[in-house]
Amino acid sequence: MGNKQVKQHFETAKKTGVLKISLLRLDEFPSALKTFPNVLKTLDISENRFTVLPDDIAKFTILKHLNASGNKIAIVPECIGVLVKLETLNMMNNLLTTVPRSLSSCTHLKQVILSNNQINAFPVVFCELKQLDLLDLSRNKITEVPPEVKSLQVTELNLNQNQITIVAEDIADCAKLKTLRLEENCLQISAIHPRILIESKICNLCVDGNLFNSKQFNDLQGYDVYMERYTAVRKKIS
Repeated sequence: MGNKQVKQHFETAKKTGVLKISLLRLDEFPSALKTFPNVLKTLDISENRFTVLPDDIAKFTILKHLNASGNKIAIVPECIGVLVKLETLNMMNNLLTTVPRSLSSCTHLKQVILSNNQINAFPVVFCELKQLDLLDLSRNKITEVPPEVKSLQVTELNLNQNQITIVAEDIADCAKLKTLRLEENCLQISAIHPRILIESKICNLCVDGNLFNSKQFNDLQGYDVYMERYTAVRKKIS
């Protein structure tokens, strides 16, 4: 970390609040960050070789955007909960199996991207975040969408390429959910509850690549009601 280019990154960051140290093959937090002033609003440590997100992250209490994608991080420390101003969290392409309970304190989160990890249970902590708009959990190992999802406030939920066999009908109660992506999972046609088609606000339900064909989907009770929503949205777009 001693070269001029990296030093320049740090000098610039003190003025702009933006630090981008991606693609540098780093395997530990640069020592300069331990003494860095609390001015960062954007921190990009993507595409390195980190195996942990260090506790030092907690000192940057005004951070709004954190990108730690493309590393080998298996654990997010509980102290991430002190980053109460955080709006976007991108940790795709890591080795996460769970997410910390303390994320419920990050009440300003709007976008969370955790695709291509090792998460095996739906992180219900996100159901407590009222401003969360996009949650991407694609390419994980989730097997079930639990009843708690009814409290999700997102407009888009991406669960493509998991191992899901069960979707709680309670997802129909999501107040804002418009796009639900469930492609390439392990769903039988019986897993798509009529309430999801009839009572939800979902107007873009993506279910290709499951254990049923398009005709079975089209024959479901409530499919015509869903298609009315789908078509209405398409008309607005065009």
